[in-house]
Amino acid sequence: MSQTEPPTPAPTPVAKDKPPLPLKKGSLVKVDLQAYLADPSLASSDQRPPTYMVHGPGEVLQLQDGAALIRWRPPVPDLWLSTTLLRPA
Repeated sequence: MSQTEPPTPAPTPVAKDKPPLPLKKGSLVKVDLQAYLADPSLASSDQRPPTYMVHGPGEVLQLQDGAALIRWRPPVPDLWLSTTLLRPA
């Protein structure tokens, strides 16, 4: 007899009308894993974000058009992310 694994649930979709996160330069943030996995623009890239992005914190360096430039503590390049993928650290 073979046992079958239960199907993995699909990630929950991100609400498009979610109020924006009140961010400013110097805010500490983490990546919201559920939002990251549900974002269709990231579907073709890595399946899961690096652990430093989820555990944070990252510091907001700039804000522009619904995106934030984040600097992480490990020595990695700064990264532009949509503010809908971020939550306070």
